[in-house]
Amino acid sequence: MSAHSVVTLGSDTSKHIWQVLRMDEGDRISLTDGKGTVASGIIQFAERHKCNVRISDTSFEPRVGGKLHLCVSFTKNNGRNEWLLEKATELGVASIIPIGSARYNKTHIRHDRWEKILQSAILQSQQSYLPELSQLIPVTTALEQFKDVPQKFIAHCMDDERKKNLSEMLKPGQDAVVFIGPEGDFAPEEVNLCIGHGYTAVALGAQRLRTETAAISVAAYFNMLS
Repeated sequence: MSAHSVVTLGSDTSKHIWQVLRMDEGDRISLTDGKGTVASGIIQFAERHKCNVRISDTSFEPRVGGKLHLCVSFTKNNGRNEWLLEKATELGVASIIPIGSARYNKTHIRHDRWEKILQSAILQSQQSYLPELSQLIPVTTALEQFKDVPQKFIAHCMDDERKKNLSEMLKPGQDAVVFIGPEGDFAPEEVNLCIGHGYTAVALGAQRLRTETAAISVAAYFNMLS
C-alpha cells in the first residue's frame, strides 16, 4: 500500500466493510497489512464483494508492550473455537498456536477459515497487527519453539501445590507464553514436562473455566497490563 494508490480489497474484507461496518463510498477508512503498516484512505466504490479504496497516506505503528503467545488445545466445537480466535485477536495476542495433547489431537483444522476470522477481527478492532496462526503442533514442539520467552506458564485445573495465581506472576511489558489445556485438562505428565522446561503452573481464579474462557481471560489480563 502506497500513498495515492488505489487498492482493491478482497471479497471477504469488502463484505465486512459493506455489511458489518456499514461503510460506503466517501467514507474514510484505515487499512493495515497486519504487520504494523497502516494506510488511511477514502472508499471510492463499495459493494458486497468488492471495495476500492484510494490511499491518502501511510504510517508504521510499532508494537507496544510485550507479546502474548497462546498455545491452546482447542475444543471439538468449532463455534467455540472461532469465538476464541475472534476475541483473542481483538485483545491483541501476538500468536495463536493450536497444540495437540494427550486428550486432544484434532487432525483437521480449517486454517483458511480461521485466518479470515482473524482478518475480520483486526479490521473490526482497528488494530495493525494480525496474530500469527500456526498449524497444529505437539506440546514438545511448542516447548522448543518458545524456550527463550521470558515468561512461561501452563494453566491447568488439577490440585497442585506448585500452582501460583497468574495475576501474581505475570509481569507487564515482557513477552509471555501460556499453555491452555483441552476439555478434560492436560495429563499430569504434560504438566510435569512443561514445568521441567521452566514453565510455572498457574491458576486463573477460583472457577473452573472452559478452554476458550480460560484463553480469553489470559488475553484480557495481559492486554490490561500492556
